[in-house]
Amino acid sequence: MSVDPELRSLDIEIPAQPDVLVKLSVLMAEDEVDLLAISALVEGDMALAAAVLKAVNSSLYGLRGRVQTVHQALTYLGMREVSAIAFEMSLRAAFPPAAELEPVWARAAQRGILMGRMGQLLGIDPWAAHSAGLFEECGKAVLYRHAPQHYPAMLRAAPSDQELCGLETAAFGVSHDALGAALCESWGVAPAAVASVRHHIALQAGDDMPEALQRRSVACLSGLAHTLMNAPADLEARAQVLCPQAQIDPAAALRAARRVQEQLENAASAG
Repeated sequence: MSVDPELRSLDIEIPAQPDVLVKLSVLMAEDEVDLLAISALVEGDMALAAAVLKAVNSSLYGLRGRVQTVHQALTYLGMREVSAIAFEMSLRAAFPPAAELEPVWARAAQRGILMGRMGQLLGIDPWAAHSAGLFEECGKAVLYRHAPQHYPAMLRAAPSDQELCGLETAAFGVSHDALGAALCESWGVAPAAVASVRHHIALQAGDDMPEALQRRSVACLSGLAHTLMNAPADLEARAQVLCPQAQIDPAAALRAARRVQEQLENAASAG
């Protein structure tokens, strides 16, 4: 999918989707997902396979034994989470390594798991939800690569993402939420995930979902994940506000969010 011409005119490069992810997206779209084909595809890229196994064996997943192969990882975690890890690692590899971006990638991994597992429990497309969580802040990496001498100072200066967007727009004519959505579109991410990435800043800033947001269920999960990660004591109140706007039962969403949070806490304790 092509990038918005207005963004092209700003001369900010959107990295192309790696070939391995193009093929992985095709496999993930099939009605009958072929686990052997997915494991062979990931294992065919040695650097990607090593990165996936390193991530799978981290405390974030809390597996009891050490996983030695991608096929084992698929058996233990399932194809969605392993494929999402492959997307995460490839997304990171598309940008230069930088200490300032490490918190971005750490939050992406946690948010992706939260949203994907909540989506699975609530009957909301878990692949779209996981993808939205992974890509939510990727526009920051785009701007970092575009202006490595100036953008780190913006990251340090902004006390919130809302204020960061103002600094970005003043400096570059675009903010990281719009760039993140553009990268999602160019990489063929599901429309519901694209919409969530595009509107997540506005969603965090207020109680009402933006009128332009048509695919609301994944964006609602984004708002719940953000609250879990930043102000967990506010989760119930946030669910009562957001869920009805996305036609999601607040009580069911709370149960799902708390169950997934407990899973991650247990995994961290085991790690």
